Amino acid sequence: MRAANINSVRIAVPNKFDSREWGVPTEIHAANAWPVCREVSLLPSTARSTHNVLGACLGAAVRTRKLAINPMLFITKAPARAEGDHGIALDDQELKTLVQGFGGHPLFALVRVAAFTGCRRGELLALRWSDLDANEKTLRIERAVEQPDKHGLRFKGPKKERHKRTIKIDDDLVALLLSEREKHLRLVAGVADGVSVDLSLIKLPANALIFPDPEALISGRFTLPRSPVSVTKIFDRKAARIGFLNLRFHDLRGTHETLLLDRGVPVHVVAARCGHDQEAYAALTRRNRFVKAVPAPDISTFR
Repeated sequence: MRAANINSVRIAVPNKFDSREWGVPTEIHAANAWPVCREVSLLPSTARSTHNVLGACLGAAVRTRKLAINPMLFITKAPARAEGDHGIALDDQELKTLVQGFGGHPLFALVRVAAFTGCRRGELLALRWSDLDANEKTLRIERAVEQPDKHGLRFKGPKKERHKRTIKIDDDLVALLLSEREKHLRLVAGVADGVSVDLSLIKLPANALIFPDPEALISGRFTLPRSPVSVTKIFDRKAARIGFLNLRFHDLRGTHETLLLDRGVPVHVVAARCGHDQEAYAALTRRNRFVKAVPAPDISTFR
């Protein structure tokens, strides 16, 4: 939960706990936390998160005998998962408008790859040039960047082995990525754009990232990952200027999935391409229940 939301709840919930009833050395009454969340106009997802966090914390208090009863057990109406929690799925024209709107922007390549692969933000930021096979037109996904508050940026493997995958990409994405790679090679060689030079003998450092930190890239550090939080903030600002006020970076993933499903690509193919687990696979199945059956296209050429 974000610090701002925590502070909102703290401010709005004074004197809600009856410590004599529950034996809790605090003034906050957990059973009233969800109504208070509505009073302070928290998003449904935040309200649900607040409910879950309070339940887990008070449950731990019961297990460690600091509390006799978990008051969250007596809540009769927990916050439901709102329809908006699933995010926004753009249609073809909206996606085209968004991607074109990022033309010339530092995030253009990242946004375009996200829009046409369905990869998670952390997976994209962890991509290495060694993960790209331009001849086979594939990208290998096997790690992600995360940004825990106390440990800074770090790479992590997938939660489950099946989340590792190799996906097909189309000619346009291959050309885009090779263009980005040429920029990196020119930085290594110290050659400006537009100067004719043979870059075939130039090598990038081992584990060089496709989307490294831009400031580190200028100074010749190709393996320092970019901050996921920074990417989200920059994306939000630019998307809003284009006209997509409530669009999240993660919605590019949902858009890719939805457009594939709308074209009749089998659900299990979409799930495998996007690295879904069984629960998300079932969600995709439910989302696909209204999709008309049409011949499934080659998803590597999906635009």
